Amino acid sequence: MFYPVIRKALFQLDPEHAHEFTFRHLRRISGTPLQHFIHQNVPDRPVTCMGLTFKNPLGLAAGLDKDGECIDALGAMGFGAIEVGTVTPKPQPGNDRPRLFRIVSAEGLINRMGFNNLGVDNLVENIKKTRFQGIIGVNIGKNKLTPVEQGKDDYLICMDKVYSHAGYIAINISSPNTPGLRTLQYGDALDDLLKAIKLKQNELNIKHNKYVPIAVKIAPDLSEEELIQIADSLVRHNIDGVIATNTTLDRGSIIGLKNSEQSGGLSGRPLRDKSTAVITRLASELNGQLPIIGVGGIDSVDTAKEKLAAGATLLQIYSGFIFKGPGLVKEIVTGL
Repeated sequence: MFYPVIRKALFQLDPEHAHEFTFRHLRRISGTPLQHFIHQNVPDRPVTCMGLTFKNPLGLAAGLDKDGECIDALGAMGFGAIEVGTVTPKPQPGNDRPRLFRIVSAEGLINRMGFNNLGVDNLVENIKKTRFQGIIGVNIGKNKLTPVEQGKDDYLICMDKVYSHAGYIAINISSPNTPGLRTLQYGDALDDLLKAIKLKQNELNIKHNKYVPIAVKIAPDLSEEELIQIADSLVRHNIDGVIATNTTLDRGSIIGLKNSEQSGGLSGRPLRDKSTAVITRLASELNGQLPIIGVGGIDSVDTAKEKLAAGATLLQIYSGFIFKGPGLVKEIVTGL
């Protein structure tokens, strides 16, 4: 109800400053009686996926709460899951500012954040403090200074540290903002990574007597042949789920708009059709062997239903949440 007024004020600020301002205030009310003012009564729409029961199918995508600072406050808005991160073994500042840009008329965002985060140990401490009753996903990546050839080690370090605190773990190999990262989506590099991750998952399952599902997050800029190969690898290595998709490098839908020339990954409404097409092709190839978490351009009940019809079991929002506000969570879950 009040979000259009709040958005108008926030959109007068640089996007990253607006984010920092918002999170500063969310941290202050998180876990306090003031959290009541952002609480939304959202109906239960239970979904079982990856062996977990989600209270509703709508989650918050990774990238908004990188360090798990506001899990309780965001959870109060009605999400069935909160995916925190992307987090790396060591803290890192990310890329130089400015690195976040609005494409207002298209309701899109371009970011080249570069996995800025305070490190996996800090994230774990924040997760320990949360009272959120939904599922917490932890999205993990590699440090920028870690050579791609050794990137696998960073994922295993993060897995070791977050495993006992995560509902599921998301493997981010598709951000366009860490040099070389997307090469891990292909051929032998992907097989080598998934084999190591599966071995680590089995080891940690025995150690903690807890099975934590693994989902792999892929890019929307893949050819049909590449999608087929990825689907085959995910099935062969018994990966539990796939998140489709990350941001795109394609600018075809925003040519000529302000900020369209900025480098980085494009999200929001301009990504909608591209991510839906990937989900449709993946669903056909996977044939139900593992579930798909659909993300990219969801900003209404209709676009949420579109992703489900394409083959997604769960949904995530990010840019739509920025442009439409918390009311979008209740609108989608109620509409489903």
